[in-house]
Order: sequence, then structure tokens, then C-alpha cells
Amino acid sequence: MNLFESLNEASSKAVDSGEVFLIKSKEYAKLKVFEQLTISMSLLGKALLIGSFILIGFFFFAIAAAIALGRVLDDYALSTTIVGGFFLLLALLVYLLRHLINKKVIQTMSHKFFN
Repeated sequence: MNLFESLNEASSKAVDSGEVFLIKSKEYAKLKVFEQLTISMSLLGKALLIGSFILIGFFFFAIAAAIALGRVLDDYALSTTIVGGFFLLLALLVYLLRHLINKKVIQTMSHKFFN
């Protein structure tokens, strides 16, 4: 009978240890998801804030460049067309390099997510 009690006690301990492990694993997973969501939201917020200021800066820079170029060329319509064409070329360049940009973003996010 002692053998059966010993086996019963060992199996009870194993079940208890398994339950504790599952509970702790679930808690860890919740904590990890919370951490990753927090990091992602923080990164998104910073990117939006910095991107907004950069966009405003580019806007004023474009206006200043168009005015300065208009004075040099004595044609404001041509100067705004040149500045607009520059931004279209810049947009085309970003479009052509989108795969490299995606790769860099994925590498950065995977490093943050999986470490």
C-alpha cells in the first residue's frame, strides 16, 4: 500500500506542478503581449509626432525654396513647378526603395519583438 500512496503523492505533485506551470506561462504570455503592445504603441506615437514635425518643416522649406527660386527665375509658377517636381521625384525614389524600407522596418521590429 505504501507504493500506491507514494505513486499517488508523486502524481499529485506532478499535476500541481503542471498547473502552476500553466498558470505562470499564461501570466508570462499576458505580460509579454502587454510589453510588446506598449513598445509598439510608443514607437508609433513617436513616429507620428516626429513625422508631423518633419512634414511641417518640409512644407515651410518647400514654400521658401519656391519663393527663392521664383526670385531667381523671375517666374513663380515655374519655381513652384520645379519644387513640386522635386517632391514627385523624391516620392518616386521612396516608392522604388520601398522593399528596402520594409526590410529595415521588419528587421527592427523583429529584433524588438523577439528579444
